[in-house]
Amino acid sequence: MGMKVSCLQDNLARGLNTVGRAVGTRTTLPVLSNVLLATDNGRLRLAATNLDMGITAWIGASVEEDGAITVPARTLSDLVNTLSPERVDLEVAVRTNALHLACGSTTATIKGIDAYEFPPIPEPGEEDERLPIPADLLKETINMVAFAAARDDSRPILTGVSVSYENGLLTMAAADGFRLSVREIPIEAEFYESFLMVIPSKALMELARISSDDEEFSELVLPRDRSQVLFHMESINVASQLIDGTFPDYRQIIPRDISTRTIVYTADLLRACKRADIFAREANHTVRFVAEPQDGMGGIVRIRAQASETGENEVVLDASIEGDGLEIAFNVRYLIDVLSVIPQDQVVIKTIRPDKPGVIQPVGDESFTHVIMPMHIGR
Repeated sequence: MGMKVSCLQDNLARGLNTVGRAVGTRTTLPVLSNVLLATDNGRLRLAATNLDMGITAWIGASVEEDGAITVPARTLSDLVNTLSPERVDLEVAVRTNALHLACGSTTATIKGIDAYEFPPIPEPGEEDERLPIPADLLKETINMVAFAAARDDSRPILTGVSVSYENGLLTMAAADGFRLSVREIPIEAEFYESFLMVIPSKALMELARISSDDEEFSELVLPRDRSQVLFHMESINVASQLIDGTFPDYRQIIPRDISTRTIVYTADLLRACKRADIFAREANHTVRFVAEPQDGMGGIVRIRAQASETGENEVVLDASIEGDGLEIAFNVRYLIDVLSVIPQDQVVIKTIRPDKPGVIQPVGDESFTHVIMPMHIGR
């Protein structure tokens, strides 16, 4: 007898969508293009891996016979997404390694590969150290940091996010050579170790994408061999290889001596940047940020973009400015990226000189710091 199990179509579709992004593409091992289905203590376990990252999801099911099989992920997922929202019956024919599926008036047989060939995905062990992180805070932090990691592999360490923990503070940082994003989360847990590791940004972005809003905590599990990290939730696990190497000391590039502090409304500045990008994209995405202090604490900010082919535009925003007037050029895409993830109403832009990096922080929240290198513009 093989596996015999039934579950609801929407649960199965959601589970397959959760693990689907870990399925191996461009792989020489056929089993890596497959998703594992296995019964597990009265639930159905779905898993996929590309050897760098593995995602496991458990869904409610009624299990008649225990068993397991792997089948092509895309075939099963595409099929399940088109089924009517009712009960799906799954049965494995052991002799032929095939999965029979029935739902409403539809039946299908999908050819599979034996589950023994599926690479093991790390599970949290009894003795592994676990740091519980509030799930919503983790998701928010990943979204505020991971986008700043490098996309290309010329410096593999920069494609990761530095994750460190010491004395109740979890710090995440990412940088690509042009910008740096850092966030610190205070954590209340009886966890006395400290650690430092570099996790691929792709794995963290997947974790943020799939962690559901009803999860309260995401446990960061430190396996003993330390070449991997595991995030454990009630019905989802995400395992990832770590990136070897030393993350650059990013604290030294955060400017200390600020000469101008400009406070503006986040949404207004974001809109101004999106508008500026219409012209800036023809000019290497360059925008000029001009802070003009006026009497007292008042002032205005001009966001100016100019392209020799298409023309120019300028948006003027009210601001409160402390310090000297200044004109500095930034890549407008980088401004848009960071302003899009700051939930606070106002941001402060801290600058020194046109050739020094600028710092962006939410007003009233020191836990997040974003540094952007300036662009050099010919006068």
